[in-house]
Amino acid sequence: MTLGRGMEVAVRALVAPTLLAARWLPTRNRPADAALPVARTSFGLGFKMLLDEVFFLSEVLSAPTASLGDRHRFRAEITEALALYAERGWLDAPLGYHPTPPPAKPTEARRAVARGLAFQHVSFDSGYAPHPGEPGRARWLDHVTNRTAHAWVLEHAGAPRPWLVCVPGYRMGHPLVDFTGFPAAWLHRRLGLNLVIPVLPLHGPRRIGTRSGDGFLSGDYLDTVHMQAQAVWDVRRLVGWLRARGAPAIGAYGVSLGAYTTALLAALEADLACVIAGIAVTCYVSAVRWNLPPFLVALAERFGPPWADVERLCRVISPLALPPRVAPERRYLFGALGDRLASPYDTTALWQHWGQPRLVWYEGGHVSFTWETQVRALLLEALAASGMGDDAR
Repeated sequence: MTLGRGMEVAVRALVAPTLLAARWLPTRNRPADAALPVARTSFGLGFKMLLDEVFFLSEVLSAPTASLGDRHRFRAEITEALALYAERGWLDAPLGYHPTPPPAKPTEARRAVARGLAFQHVSFDSGYAPHPGEPGRARWLDHVTNRTAHAWVLEHAGAPRPWLVCVPGYRMGHPLVDFTGFPAAWLHRRLGLNLVIPVLPLHGPRRIGTRSGDGFLSGDYLDTVHMQAQAVWDVRRLVGWLRARGAPAIGAYGVSLGAYTTALLAALEADLACVIAGIAVTCYVSAVRWNLPPFLVALAERFGPPWADVERLCRVISPLALPPRVAPERRYLFGALGDRLASPYDTTALWQHWGQPRLVWYEGGHVSFTWETQVRALLLEALAASGMGDDAR
């Protein structure tokens, strides 16, 4: 069943107020054994939480979603994929799902400027493909623009310097946005780091829809698996490229869905100088349960695949299903106590899985991380402790 675009927008506009109101009922997904610090009620915190709701509203009104007519395909593909994953041992040992990729070989490097920062727009053939026989493989490979990987590279002239790989979140993927979400001028000019910011699959110049990220959170979970597997594949190729160029140290810093990729990277690459995961998403089903009221979660399961099957499917890409390989003292996290988009309990789950390393909370929302002083302080601490930055700057 499909609706005309105009009718779809009208229906979404009618549903949006009810959905936003339901998000404030005391029924959000809270693990019984998890606890968070108590945030102080303030106008500032309320404003930051409101910014998250504005972002959520924009998604409700504009994000493309799969049609009800696809629900039978979703169920069939997930059932087929689970059988394949079990047969190949990937549900018990997800590491086998992630082959080690070769280093990236850039095919083009164009000079550009954004926010007063000169950088190189580097592109290379991703080379990623879902496993032979994996459901959705042909559909994923049909996304032609997604086959080319892109990255923004900010490199100092002269002697080699440490590199920080900054992994963006959902809807990012443009230099103007990425250089704001990550304090690129501060990291590059003040701290003297080289930066590489990869463009995630389906984002920026790799997009397949009108907006960066369209097609990712559409309800098609096989596409979600392939997107996440390709994301960490592409980042690992960039890490290999930096190593081949003689990088003295490489750290990784991811936010939101980029923190998911960074956490997965920490389970696949042992010799990173540090990993910093901020306002992390660590489970896609948890993200759905956090953002939608229970009646919609139940309705989605009524018409779509069972959530238990989706959780098992995503096990092959879950950072919580793989032990971290980066040393405990080089793991860092930060979370937002007023986060309305990514569950703070995802941060605590990763913190527990990582052996309770350094964790900082700030009294703000998901969107406000860009200007929170606690975040900047943690970045300084992590980079200085790993030998990548000077905490006096």
